[in-house]
Amino acid sequence: MKKFICIHGHFYQPPRENPWTGEVDREESAAPYHDWNERITKECYESNTAAPILNAQGETVLKINNFSKISFDIGPTLLSWLKRQAPETYRAIVEADRSSFLKRHGHGNAMAQVYNHLIMPLASRRDKVTQVVWGIRDFEFHFGRKPEGLWLAEAAVDRVTLGILADQGIRFTVLAPHQAYRTRRIGFNRRWEYASHETIDSRMPYRIWLDRGKSMHLFFYDAPVSRAIAFEGLLGNGDVLAARVLHDFSPRERVQLISTATDGESFGHHHRFGEMAIAYALRKIEDEKLAQTTNFAEFLERCDSTAEVDIYENSSWSCSHGVERWRADCGCRLHVHDGWNQKWRAFLREAFDGLKAVVDDVFEREAGAWVRDPWVARNDYIEIILDGSEASRRNFLSKHARYALELEETKKLWDLFEAEKFAMFMYTSCGWFFDDISGLEPVQVMKFALRAMELAQPYCSQTLEEPFLKILRKAKSNIPGQGTGEDVFNRYVKNAARRHQSHAADGLAIHGV
Repeated sequence: MKKFICIHGHFYQPPRENPWTGEVDREESAAPYHDWNERITKECYESNTAAPILNAQGETVLKINNFSKISFDIGPTLLSWLKRQAPETYRAIVEADRSSFLKRHGHGNAMAQVYNHLIMPLASRRDKVTQVVWGIRDFEFHFGRKPEGLWLAEAAVDRVTLGILADQGIRFTVLAPHQAYRTRRIGFNRRWEYASHETIDSRMPYRIWLDRGKSMHLFFYDAPVSRAIAFEGLLGNGDVLAARVLHDFSPRERVQLISTATDGESFGHHHRFGEMAIAYALRKIEDEKLAQTTNFAEFLERCDSTAEVDIYENSSWSCSHGVERWRADCGCRLHVHDGWNQKWRAFLREAFDGLKAVVDDVFEREAGAWVRDPWVARNDYIEIILDGSEASRRNFLSKHARYALELEETKKLWDLFEAEKFAMFMYTSCGWFFDDISGLEPVQVMKFALRAMELAQPYCSQTLEEPFLKILRKAKSNIPGQGTGEDVFNRYVKNAARRHQSHAADGLAIHGV
């Protein structure tokens, strides 16, 4: 068999937990469900663990766990939520990777993902490293093996990030074809051939050479088929889906891969019954031996890179302006509204950048008095996020503490690590993706920012909130009555914090404290 097919689903939700309670608050827009995690789980994640195959009479004759058939990455914060709130779905996803690992000669279907979906080219090198380390360790915790590939949030890429992936043992990632800058065959001393928009041959893997002789592999998905799946109704019919995927094979007699990559939420949430189309199409392709299904890691073992590629720095799959969607009014938006703009994006990032610089300085100074290397310790803090037991905390301190810390010192240290966690969470990409600063996602990342402020403020002589709000005053909402970013912050973020503090105080009073 020389024809291979890989359908990839990028399954992701931003961290939705209230940073004061650790629980997801009710989200009215997700009604009749409690929140969007719960709604999309029912419509997509759970559905894809048991996608029905129907006969001509519309009767279910078989149920397929799509995660055992497709390549996928799933956001670490989402996976932890599933483990707590939808354990059967969680177990089915983990088992699907385990079964694919056995079926595909030691190459499981699951890929890792950067931890909380921040845009890597816009992050500091230090935060890039932590995001990759946390993503890998989280993957190992859930799937019980080392990841071979890692998905970058919004496929946003730069060479520094790729170098960090290579340093951490990641073999490949997946990009959009328009992110390829130029290619050439390996070992033939040929000149570079420049790739105009989406002209790279996506049916093969490529090698990219990085600093200090490092390299890794890049796959470029088939953009026309992926767009048809995501936006053009291709998931409406399994037969049509199978035919469209098969159409893009080259007539040349060579080993080749047709790969697609879309938001996994397309399979049932964005497109109702999309999970059924995926299950039916892949079963038809396998049963009729039209091609062989695979994942990127297995195909890479079968067909190593024979060509070299260079990329467009600071590019992504969902912004034609590079990574401007997450820091500027570039014109990329979800809906067209007369008179609206996204100038607020720049001010939101500016406010966060100023806060982050102070939180980092506080963390390095204060935590550095108690641990040998605060940044190495921060990389290891993922172990506490995954397992906050006393035994886990003792192991962490025995590894990193300069001396046996007093109880009050350890409490302050955990607060500083949490401040760093929330200072990264506030950069979660969804905060900038949508159209207005008053939306659910910008409000959520501002909650993370406030929590980071609260945790760092006791160790900082300057007031953190006032310079933050001074910048947010420049951010204008497009919606009449919402005002500025400062108004949104005070109305939705500060009030949420006050409600939590009030409830906490009431709880203490009830218990006689």
